[in-house]
Parts: sequence; C-alpha cells; structure tokens
Amino acid sequence: MKTTLKGLTVCAALMAPVALAGEHVIYNVDGEPYEGYWAKVSNTAPLVLLVHDWDGLTEYEEKRAEMLNEMGYNVFAVDLFGQDVRPTKVEDKRQHTGELYKNRDKLQALMAAGLAEAGKLGGNLDNTVVMGYCFGGAAALESARAGMSARGFVTFHGGLKTPEGQNYAQTKAPIMVLHGTADSAIPMSQFAGLAVELEESGVKHEMITYSGAPHAFTVFGSDRYREDADKKSWMAFTGFLEEKTGAKAM
Repeated sequence: MKTTLKGLTVCAALMAPVALAGEHVIYNVDGEPYEGYWAKVSNTAPLVLLVHDWDGLTEYEEKRAEMLNEMGYNVFAVDLFGQDVRPTKVEDKRQHTGELYKNRDKLQALMAAGLAEAGKLGGNLDNTVVMGYCFGGAAALESARAGMSARGFVTFHGGLKTPEGQNYAQTKAPIMVLHGTADSAIPMSQFAGLAVELEESGVKHEMITYSGAPHAFTVFGSDRYREDADKKSWMAFTGFLEEKTGAKAM
C-alpha cells in the first residue's frame, strides 16, 4: 500500500534507503565540530533551514530535505548536538536537549551558526524559512524570539512554552504552529497560551491542530505516526512556504 502526496510518499518501507542528493557538511562553532546536511537544487532556490528532533540529525531529516528538494527548495539541516552525537537512549536525548534548554544563549548561537553556514554553502539568506520537529520546533521558536532574519518560522509538534524572561518583541516574521490535540508532552494549554502571546505581541501567526494526533505524529514508521495529520500538516507547511518565499512548488 502506498499513498502519494505532493512531496510526500508513505508506504510499508517508509524509511527504506534512497539515493539522496545532499551531502554531509562539517562546520565549526566555538571550536567544536558540527555535522549538518546540505541538499541543493539550484543557486536561486529559496532556503529552508531544517532543525532536528531530540535524537539529532538523522535519516529522518535527510528524507524531509529530499522531499523539499523535490519541490524546488534548497535545504540545510543544522546540527545542534555536535558531530557524531546522535543519541539513541531516552536519557541521553534528554541530556542533550536539556543542556540547550538551560543555555539559551548557546542554542541561539548554534542556530545562528547553522544559518550562517547555509549562507556560505550558497543558501539564499534573503529568502529563508526556518522549520523544525519537536525539539527542533522549539529551537525554531527560540530563533524567532531572538530576532533571526527569516521569512517565517514553522514548528511541527514542538515545544511552545516561552522561557521566563523571553518574549516575541523582536520577532521579524510570521509563525506557523502545527500541533496534535492528543499531544500529552506539549499540552493544549501551551498552544492556547502561545496564541494569546503572539496576538498580544502583534506577531502574525497561523496555528492548526489535528485531532487524535499525539506528540511526534510526523515520524515515519513510529507508533505515534498519524498519516492523516502528517499529510495535512505538510500541505499546510508547503502552502506557507510558497506564500512566504514567493516560490511555486514544483
């Protein structure tokens, strides 16, 4: 059984090996090596800065990058943990994300460094959308609050709570939030709180929920995966991309 949607193919072999067009790129931040993933389609294509989940940059992000390539976007998947740091145990995932949640300056610096590296590789920094999954979604919102220059920020089932002492006063672009109402990790109270905060801050936003979708509902092959929510959220995201970058998807 296989279902195909613009840029999205779901089948029994969801994560089967495929020939990806991208390349792994080593770059340094404060003297430490990080390994991102650069997937380019043309010199003039809009750029998507993609941020990984709490297990680090894996084949999942590479697959999403390929899907965006097929639609005509250049993609740089940033690395926020460091080269070869790809945790598999829950306690290790919590450790690495927890360290960055406790050190917001470092998280912002790593996001800024990833964007700068994308520019060095040929990414169009004047036409960029920042997006992420779970932890990566929280990192995208962190960059929005930090005033990163972009056309938009998108979070898929990401952390939504604003840290104490932060706000959206410096946010320079619209925000899209794609969230499952069955998400027990990021409750709907945080979703509602963010909506109020963005409205009060005058930040343009679009926030969509999906019934029955738990945390990590876009992760292929997982018991949390919800095909309907994944397909609908991807369509909403690609529409946002077209609107903000001015590029018609291929």
